[in-house]
Amino acid sequence: MIAAFLIAYPALFSIVNPISGAFIFREGTADLSHAARVRLAWRVGLYSLIVMMVALWAGSYVLSIFGISIAALRIGGGLVLALFAWELLNAPEKREERKQEQVAEPAGDDRAFYPLTLPFTTGPGTIAVAVALGAGHPPMGQGWAGFFAGISLAAVAMAVTVGLTYAGADRLTDLLGRAGSKTVSRLSAFMLFCIGVQMLITGVTDVLAPLLRQP
Repeated sequence: MIAAFLIAYPALFSIVNPISGAFIFREGTADLSHAARVRLAWRVGLYSLIVMMVALWAGSYVLSIFGISIAALRIGGGLVLALFAWELLNAPEKREERKQEQVAEPAGDDRAFYPLTLPFTTGPGTIAVAVALGAGHPPMGQGWAGFFAGISLAAVAMAVTVGLTYAGADRLTDLLGRAGSKTVSRLSAFMLFCIGVQMLITGVTDVLAPLLRQP
């Protein structure tokens, strides 16, 4: 359980990037009072938890219905995440501008699920990571329960992190400033790039290992 948590939480943190997202959340909800912004932040955290839990628990079974192997998911997901992180490393400001446009469209609590949860906080990248994490579960009876307990706890911790950082967006903005937010964004993007490369390596290894063992 502990090992699963230590793998899942950093992976989810890197792709969700709640600290960087808090600055955009603050700018996109500037029309709300502080109290309303805090309530909205925790609603986003709750919705994010639901999205992550569905992807973690049911994602691998959905893949089996469509005949997609875990190796294919890891290779495809690794490529997508690496390219996504590369784009973020090279032009994070452009991506933040697109997110701000998405966040600013709806008004009031209607924006809690769309676009603040999907696609802003837990978008396709987060879902891909969660599905990949859930797909790596051990066989039933061989640490299965502990594994899912660990990744579920990681999802809860991630949702709480989103709620806390978004609710404290005002303080984060004052503390780090614009230059600090850009630095955090780039560091998180580099971590995400490494995670994508590792997923790609694992997928390729899964494909080649049976071939290399053949006489």
